Amino acid sequence: MAQARRAPATRRSATRARHPATVTHARRPLAAAVPKVRIPRDRTDATLEIDDRTVHLTNLQKPFWPELGITKGDLLQYYADVAPVLLPHVRDRAMVMKRYPNGAAGEFFFMKRAPTPRPEWIETCAIEHASGNVIDFPVIQDLPALLWVGNLGCIDLNEWYARCDDVDRPDYLHFDLDPTPGATFAQIREAALIVHEALDALGLPSHAKTTGSRGLHVYVPIVRGPTQDQVWALSKRLSHEIARQHPRLLTAVYANAQRPERRVLVDYNQNAWGRTLASVYSVRPKPRAPVSTPVTWKEVARGIEVEDFRIDNVRTRLPKVGDLWAPLLASSKPRAKLAPLLKG
Repeated sequence: MAQARRAPATRRSATRARHPATVTHARRPLAAAVPKVRIPRDRTDATLEIDDRTVHLTNLQKPFWPELGITKGDLLQYYADVAPVLLPHVRDRAMVMKRYPNGAAGEFFFMKRAPTPRPEWIETCAIEHASGNVIDFPVIQDLPALLWVGNLGCIDLNEWYARCDDVDRPDYLHFDLDPTPGATFAQIREAALIVHEALDALGLPSHAKTTGSRGLHVYVPIVRGPTQDQVWALSKRLSHEIARQHPRLLTAVYANAQRPERRVLVDYNQNAWGRTLASVYSVRPKPRAPVSTPVTWKEVARGIEVEDFRIDNVRTRLPKVGDLWAPLLASSKPRAKLAPLLKG
């Protein structure tokens, strides 16, 4: 099979280059402090001036979770409030938009290409796909861009694992733990602890977060270098090895028809090029407006539930625990070098 061609990731302000690592971007650096913003609750539309940028917000009073009394404006307020911890995790990464124009229970559609017209300050990441098409994904660099994307009806945020200067080399290896029919969340927690123990034995640091849906995500921050294909192959091998040691609890069988019930799927396939998972601190379009939230391994062992972390309480949790995923932002330690494992 011919390998897909992937263009160096660029921004509208950048020049195409043969060596993506050398590309420079003429953009404003991330502000040291994210400004506090109050989304109007008494208006349908609003225009906000944030730093030197104008953001137009619409349909603020539209119910997004009618049964909870949560509006589109409330969703935008949540993102404005958590922006200081959220933005560093999505910055410089292509964003796949999943738009819910009529709220969490309404129909949705995926959108990769940044829509036009759009503000001139929205940065884009140009990625060439196997078809030869170059898609300009939006990039969320600051609070105005975050609110602009949210105003499009993007309830959850789904960014690439690799940064835009080299979309072939990710920063993370991860495991998406999902229940097969009949499995419980208690099994998900047990599975996460097993994966954590296995990674520890390999000297790989790991961090957990709720998916905001049915499972848990386990991420390993890695030193950039291995290609996405290499990361995917390693995650597949590790998933099958761990599942083989715990056949009554885990499975790494990806084919749905062959997957056993009452097991936890150790899903490695989301590591494939172009795939995404919901970002940390992302609200999910589920009935209680849960949030994909970082948790400690002690919390996992103690017995958390996905719906313990919601749009109405994550903001009060953050001052108490801080950003538990701050280590994933480090440029070196505690990032893992995968080279020794790739040789195995």
